[in-house]
Amino acid sequence: MWRSLRPNGRSDASGGYRRYAWTGADAECRLWFQAQAEARGLDYEVDRNGNQWAWLGDPLAGDAVVTGSHLDSVPDGGAFDGPLGVVSSFAALDELRRRRVVFTRPFAITNFGDEEGARFGLACVGSRLAAGQLTVENAHQLRDGDGVTLPQAMEAAGYDPGTIGPDPERLARIGAFVELHVEQGRALDLSGDPVGVASAIWPHGRWRFDFRGEANHAGTTRLVDRRDPMLTYAETVLAARREAELAGGLATFGKIAVEPNGVNAIPSLVRGWLDSRAADQATLDAVVGGIERAAREHAGRAGIDLDVVRESFTPVVEFQHALRDEICRVLGKHGPDDTGRTVPVLGTGAGHDAGILSASVPTAMLFVRNPTGISHSPAEHAAEDDCVAGVIALADVLEGLACS
Repeated sequence: MWRSLRPNGRSDASGGYRRYAWTGADAECRLWFQAQAEARGLDYEVDRNGNQWAWLGDPLAGDAVVTGSHLDSVPDGGAFDGPLGVVSSFAALDELRRRRVVFTRPFAITNFGDEEGARFGLACVGSRLAAGQLTVENAHQLRDGDGVTLPQAMEAAGYDPGTIGPDPERLARIGAFVELHVEQGRALDLSGDPVGVASAIWPHGRWRFDFRGEANHAGTTRLVDRRDPMLTYAETVLAARREAELAGGLATFGKIAVEPNGVNAIPSLVRGWLDSRAADQATLDAVVGGIERAAREHAGRAGIDLDVVRESFTPVVEFQHALRDEICRVLGKHGPDDTGRTVPVLGTGAGHDAGILSASVPTAMLFVRNPTGISHSPAEHAAEDDCVAGVIALADVLEGLACS
């Protein structure tokens, strides 16, 4: 499975992946998912928001156990973020069939669309739409860097954008959702464990900072006469690092757009996107508030106009304690030599579809060790033995939830 999926959307130049929503690479991944479902005799369907489902049992019966993740990527992302969860879900089903267990609840594997938000700037579009956390009106306003709207992109890919919207009936038929994901940090590497269980997802969001100055000639305009928004942007980037260090959170300006974007032109507009995360809401508010205050102070002194827009936000997600504790019990019961083991429980600063669904469905997550902690990069990695351990752990969890 891994070898068959690996070439889709891979850049020869960077070695990373460019699997953006509703593009050719995304279509290849979707075909791969469909082929894996059909090869196992599962009932395949695409829901109203473009999310893919592979069912074992009656999807209308209710109380289903669902697992899966996503197949899209960030620009030049790694091979494991998202796909490891989907590949492991199919492999876990294969393992359960090898064990000859009997499913007592409907079971499904899913691929949620546009989880990374690389094309339209909003993460978890497929699951947000299904959960009613993204309105149809706002979804229709999403545009990529070329001005293509989400509905236009879906239509070009052969999907009907007129159907998108909340899907409460589908979510009501799910009794539990378990997502396996490569860890995007080094907690498991430091503890020496191949697999861990998620406790919570930190609150996080994306803010757009628009710095507006005055375009002018780079070779003839005196320094004292300039209204250069790039300088204010640069001061804000430095302020973001300082505020994050002071408050104990995270802040990153990772994307920038400049107008007119000429080597010999002073910019008229610098637009930067801030990603900020923290273990709690108070810390996140302190980080973002401090960054905005610093930006406005620098802008005021330099004669730069500033607009700050919050483009997305996800509050802290505490995964359901009962499901989390049951998963820890199951994994502890299947410890080495049946002696049991303490399963690490850890929080994460990364957002996931499981976090979006947690408001509607009991959800949980498993993490697989990442020896370097690197993610959203071609250097992202997980050892084969750890990936296998993740599959076995996921199979154990699914057996405890869905089988007799």
